[in-house]
Amino acid sequence: MLELIDVNIYYGAIHALKGISLKVLEGEIVTLIGANGAGKTTALKTISGVLRPKSGKVLFKGNEIQKINAEKLVGFGISHVPEGRRVFMNMSIMENLEMGAYSRKDKSEIKKDYEKIFQTFPRLLERKNQMAGTLSGGEQQMLAIGRALMARPKLLLLDEPSMGLAPLMVKQIFSIIKDINEKGTTILLIEQNATMALKIADRAYVIQNGCIQMTGNAKELLNNDSIKTAYLGA
Repeated sequence: MLELIDVNIYYGAIHALKGISLKVLEGEIVTLIGANGAGKTTALKTISGVLRPKSGKVLFKGNEIQKINAEKLVGFGISHVPEGRRVFMNMSIMENLEMGAYSRKDKSEIKKDYEKIFQTFPRLLERKNQMAGTLSGGEQQMLAIGRALMARPKLLLLDEPSMGLAPLMVKQIFSIIKDINEKGTTILLIEQNATMALKIADRAYVIQNGCIQMTGNAKELLNNDSIKTAYLGA
């Protein structure tokens, strides 16, 4: 579904992504793990069109997309849940969800998707007219994911979905991510909680200083001694 081929990204003189290549197959959860500043968020921003690579290719379903604007890529089937959630604080839950469906015209199907979102996140239904800025961190994360799903993505990009959440909420969010994947959405996940990410992922890439250092089956990497030492606190 997704392939990055020798992608290079610069921030001025800083070489942030150094020729990275990775693949995400349809139906997978793939996680990209690494230390802060390794290039994880930059990779997601490149896929979703927020950043343009200086060189290299980004392929989605076999088509090059690295020169396509971010707002158009939503229509292609790519939704990005950014780090820090970025919900519209002065808008209600319903208005935030409406924004997620801004590129769609199929009103009856949009209504069905509201119902699906509220089935997945019952807490949002209870508060649907509440301003997003008054929600807890966990509720805002649910809303950010729900807003992304309103675009009916084929590929969902998740950047640090557990950041700042209580352990019980982290467990709930990861359960929801797994459920979303099982219902047919392919997921590329960035997550500081590498243990949780590796437990739900099919495959994983390890990025360090803008380079892919290792890749493999997520469960095997979970038991890899060097990964345990570097990222899992073992």
